[in-house]
Amino acid sequence: MKVINLISGPRNLSTALMYSFAQRENTAVLDEPFYAHYLLNGNAAVTHPSEKKICATMERDEVKIVENIHKISEDKYVFIKGMAHHYLSDTPDFILKWNNIILIRHPENLLASFSKVIETPTIKDIGIKKASELFTYLDAKGKTPLVIDSDELLKDPPAYLKKICELLEISFTEKMLRWKKGGILEDGIWAKHWYKNVHNSEGFAIQKSSGQQMPKRLQPVLDEAQHYYAILKNHILKNN
Repeated sequence: MKVINLISGPRNLSTALMYSFAQRENTAVLDEPFYAHYLLNGNAAVTHPSEKKICATMERDEVKIVENIHKISEDKYVFIKGMAHHYLSDTPDFILKWNNIILIRHPENLLASFSKVIETPTIKDIGIKKASELFTYLDAKGKTPLVIDSDELLKDPPAYLKKICELLEISFTEKMLRWKKGGILEDGIWAKHWYKNVHNSEGFAIQKSSGQQMPKRLQPVLDEAQHYYAILKNHILKNN
């Protein structure tokens, strides 16, 4: 079976994609399995909501996390919804065996949304730098990841999901387009802080909050993020 590894930043529709893949009967979804490992070892500059509980309840050893993922994949496809910055190594060789997807969003929109929960994010917190580095690493190893964009997805979700499934060599099902309101069992314990929009949704949709303005104080972070976004932007799968 396949391990489909979604490498994202926060506020990128990654949770909606996890919900989409959770509708597949032959697919197990994992919500940010490396989160506790990152919080304990990544020297995060800001405190994350529910941080103590995450570290107390989730597996923290990277080797054991990977072993568990591979064990699950013996019987089912595995879809990992993960954050790029949760990979602390510059060369995480275990992802070379996986089908990697990098999900991006214009960093200005990402920062506007992210700052509603964490007021002063750094370039490290939003994952775009790490996503760019992981793309370069995978590409150099001959394992070029698929790069998708949340805005492209929302243009025509059925068409985009069909393209993604085709490139992953898995079947597309209409079930991937809809889910019930209120969350799924696989939600991380941080869901109450981050997943309000997707919990109130029944499918892919542009959120009312998508037009909000980025705080001016985050302009230096945006300026740095633009460089890494530009690298990945050239590889985006188009929805047409």
